[in-house]
Amino acid sequence: MLEEIRDCTIAEARRDRATWDVSIMELKAFIALLYVRGAYCGKNIEMESFWSEQWGNAFFNATLSRNRFREIMRYLRFDKKETRRCRLTTDKFTHVRKVWDRFVENSIASYRPGSDITVDEQLFPTKSRCPFTRYMPNKPDKFGIKFWLAADVDSKYMLNGFPYLGKDASRPATQRLGENVVLRLVEPFVGKGRNITTDNFFTSLPLAKVLLAKNTSLVGTIKRNKRELPPSVQGRSELFSTKVLKSDKMVLSVYQCKPRRNVTILSTQHQHVAISTEKKKKPETVEYYNHSKVGVDVLDQMARQYSVKGGTRRWPVAVFYNVLDLAAINAWVLYRSCMSQENIPRRDFMLQLAHELRAEWMASKAPPLADLPFSGAGAEERRRMTCMVKAHCMQNKTFCKCVKCGDAVCGKCTAKVLSVCNNCV
Repeated sequence: MLEEIRDCTIAEARRDRATWDVSIMELKAFIALLYVRGAYCGKNIEMESFWSEQWGNAFFNATLSRNRFREIMRYLRFDKKETRRCRLTTDKFTHVRKVWDRFVENSIASYRPGSDITVDEQLFPTKSRCPFTRYMPNKPDKFGIKFWLAADVDSKYMLNGFPYLGKDASRPATQRLGENVVLRLVEPFVGKGRNITTDNFFTSLPLAKVLLAKNTSLVGTIKRNKRELPPSVQGRSELFSTKVLKSDKMVLSVYQCKPRRNVTILSTQHQHVAISTEKKKKPETVEYYNHSKVGVDVLDQMARQYSVKGGTRRWPVAVFYNVLDLAAINAWVLYRSCMSQENIPRRDFMLQLAHELRAEWMASKAPPLADLPFSGAGAEERRRMTCMVKAHCMQNKTFCKCVKCGDAVCGKCTAKVLSVCNNCV
């Protein structure tokens, strides 16, 4: 993946600068800075402020210069522009398709999910100009790019996902969108006796039958106006009462949770529905759904907490930010599952990850001149000062002083002296 990003970035940069180059080590260091920004919740802070002498972070100054970071961000690309026009005719996501697909492939191959999987949507907030930006008024951020995600309920590991690009011509006409999304997301995990939890956008009777044929159960809320449901689910019942309907291996629970509202849950996992003895008398299907419905929602909340997201006008960069957020969570889950003795907080893990990402780059660099040991007057000379002449500059920083008056002077404000031979001295 990094090789692909490096090659595309270099190809974009060399359209302007023929000798521009970036290595894999430097690209990892660039990503490390993004993770540190996310760990410090700096998505609403200007990136340049992290290099500030007064308020900045030493990690940034030691890793990359501000101008170099700007250059990499400016030229950062994920596909070749020469062939993009042909690919756009069949794929609107082609700008970042290879990176996203590689990330999903690695996520599927690296983890074995538990018995419960949640399918839901994620809205990654961005207002970049994008042909498939969505408006969702029920989300904290109303505008963004929508992704369909499948997540493990217990660990919140992102198992599979793909973006919503609008109408899909490859979807069968007889198959609903929700059914198509669920079947695509859980395809690598069916046949193992797992359960899929969905909300009322996805749940349907045909979907439950298809999953049952693949040895996979389904639990989810379902809209009462579905044509396959009997009319008896429309009426009201006594408060905290439960009505159970059964057909073959499918159980429909209608729970009157409020005086004017009931919850309808379709389940192919529960053949017998037990009723709780507590005050609200919740059925077993409702309690199970409440436990297993939060996989993607919590995953999205975790990603937003320490997001590497920053301001950008390019939607492929916004998608790349989402990849980094989800990849950090997946890496944290894998680390904790492999190192069961160590329960490291996610923020500390991100900082350690950033340190390891830049380690190879730091080892390849020569020691910075400012870090060399100085003593006495030498230490004072190495301190950066503001130019005091200000004749041709805008308060440039400099290490140099005038040999006559001792004031700090930058290169632009330094007088040019003519060369004089020894005979004329």
